[in-house]
Amino acid sequence: MPANRTVEQEALDRLLSQTAAGDQAAFAELYRRSSSRLFGVCLRMLRERGEAEEVLQEAWIAVWHRAAMFDASKASAITWLITLARNKAIDRLRQRREQPMDDPALLDELVDDDPSPAVGAENSQEYRRLRECLDQLEPQQRRSVREAFFSGATYNELAARCKVPLGTMKSWIRRSLLQLRTCLDT
Repeated sequence: MPANRTVEQEALDRLLSQTAAGDQAAFAELYRRSSSRLFGVCLRMLRERGEAEEVLQEAWIAVWHRAAMFDASKASAITWLITLARNKAIDRLRQRREQPMDDPALLDELVDDDPSPAVGAENSQEYRRLRECLDQLEPQQRRSVREAFFSGATYNELAARCKVPLGTMKSWIRRSLLQLRTCLDT
C-alpha cells in the first residue's frame, strides 16, 4: 500500500470493514461516498443509463454479501469496490454478447453529455491519475488494456483484433498492468 493514502481512502476502508461486520449505517455511508464512482464505471462500460443502474444495484448487493472478503492489505476499498462493479458490468456485457465495436479506439471518445455521477468520477483525482498512467503505455498496449477493462473483451478477442498470438496479448496486458501499478503507487 502506498504511504500517501488519503483520509477518504482510510475512511472507505474502515466503512467497508464495518459493512463486513453487518453494520448497516456503515454500508449506507459507504454507498453515499462511493456510489457515484461505481456508477461512472458501469455507465462508461455499458453506455446505457438504465442498464448501468441495474448493474450498480447488483454490485451493491454483492458488496453487502461479500464485504468480508475485503483485505485492506491487498487493495484499497475503492479499488475493491470498482473491481466488483467492473466485473458485474463485464458479466452483463458478456450476457448480451454485444457486437464488438468496429473501432475499439472509439473507447477513448465515449462521452456522457449528461451531468451525472460519471462526470464526477471522471473528474476525480484518481481518474486523472489513472489516465496519466495509461498515457505512459505504448498505444497498442493502452488500447488493449482499455478494451479489456472497459468493454470486457477477452484475451482471445483482443489477440484476434490485434492479429497477435494469444501469448503475446497476455504478456502485453500483464506488463501493462504491472507498469500501471508501479505508476499508480508512486
